[in-house]
Amino acid sequence: MAKQLDYPTIREIFRRFHAADPEPKGELEHVNVYTLLVAVALSAQATDVGVNKATRGLFAVADTPEKMLALGEEGVTQHIKTIGLYRNKAKNVIKLSRILVEQYGGAVPSSRAALQSLPGVGRKTANVVLNMWWRMPAQAVDTHIFRVGNRTGICPGRDVDTVERAIEDNIPAEYQLHAHHWLILHGRYICKARKPLCSTCLIRDLCQFEEKTL
Repeated sequence: MAKQLDYPTIREIFRRFHAADPEPKGELEHVNVYTLLVAVALSAQATDVGVNKATRGLFAVADTPEKMLALGEEGVTQHIKTIGLYRNKAKNVIKLSRILVEQYGGAVPSSRAALQSLPGVGRKTANVVLNMWWRMPAQAVDTHIFRVGNRTGICPGRDVDTVERAIEDNIPAEYQLHAHHWLILHGRYICKARKPLCSTCLIRDLCQFEEKTL
């Protein structure tokens, strides 16, 4: 684990991220906050590409909790069976849709606690929805962020909660909104797990990773 970088270095890192991509976007396809919630819940232990392939057909026929309930668990299962853990995920989609209809009037709640009370929705999923839809500077720490944070020293920590706090405590406020997207995309395409592309990395000179590739 790298040591925590200082403020000037972190500020320069995010200045470069911003200059390269001022408005980074999440890669899960959605048409409203409900489909975003479902897509993020389905993405656990699955790739965004795989989820998008499955949800295009699903969201074409069920883009509200009411329509999802009408489709039913078996109908959901047929659409998402290419995704890992699809049977359990289909059950959770139906359960959360029923709760949304019965307890929230069909609307997706905008608090972390309310979101996390839904079946299949953990803190990471809640943070993604809060960030992408309501533009709250919530930090959804996935495996990419955990790796990048610890390799570089941007936000080191021994668990996801510690990394999340390190982001909130150390990254300048003006970069908080897009911080998790910059870090996810950097980890997905540049700072890869097995073969990081250090030669094309725009923060190579600021990163503390000792095993940089050529």
